Amino acid sequence: MGNRAKTKETRGLSVRERLILGQFMRKRRVTITGPDVANELGIDRPHANKILMRLERKGWVQRGKRGSYIFVPLSSLTAETMPEDPWALAMELFSPCFISGFTAAEHWDLTEQIFNTVVVFSARSQRKSVQKVANITFRIHRVPEEEIFGTKKIWRNNIPILMADPHRTLIDVLDKPELGGGGRHALDIAHAYWKGGSADPDRVLEYAARLGRGVVFKRLGYTAESWGSVSDDWLKACRKRVSAGISKLDPAGSDKGTILTRWGLRINVPVGEYA
Repeated sequence: MGNRAKTKETRGLSVRERLILGQFMRKRRVTITGPDVANELGIDRPHANKILMRLERKGWVQRGKRGSYIFVPLSSLTAETMPEDPWALAMELFSPCFISGFTAAEHWDLTEQIFNTVVVFSARSQRKSVQKVANITFRIHRVPEEEIFGTKKIWRNNIPILMADPHRTLIDVLDKPELGGGGRHALDIAHAYWKGGSADPDRVLEYAARLGRGVVFKRLGYTAESWGSVSDDWLKACRKRVSAGISKLDPAGSDKGTILTRWGLRINVPVGEYA
């Protein structure tokens, strides 16, 4: 059979198994763990784990990570499938966390490019920064819990998702262009932000100040000066916070390019195409 997905064969449920599935699905949970089952039924953890393993064999859940199991959508034809909402899965696997980077840029229409990876900023320690769970690839960026701000709660199938707002999205892709799809694509996102209707210079400057990273002010000031509508006072406030030395506009790009001393930036990607 090779690597072909197994056809889903959901076998009959015991009364206890049906109770477990019903309880957690009504709560709109995406994942379930042994401790969840133990607390719900008042049983010990080994017994709870056995129940979950039986549900897995019967095709009702699939194994996730760190002892978690993921509910298989009722509409699925295979036992190894993608959950109905990857963002909801991220909220349960990596909380406290929020969605940002190119994933948030897609949500706010700051990019037309489609990515198959979900970018998550998480305050929970992770063994790997890239993880594949239930056929979904997550890219996790570790942040301290105090850096979880500038977010907006959105709802998907009655499940709350914490999403970086457009201003925090911009700051994050300027801070870590690789999480915006690379330096060139991060510039596309910045251009769309400053030219679109959602730009808020004061808000984005406030967010940058809260993060306090000098290189962000370099890229923020440069992109705002190039494409935004900002005052001289705003630009001065931005320049006061830049870090010493010369940084690359695209950190993964060439070591060659014009240096803008007022921003401490080496312009190492083509920018002439932006109007």
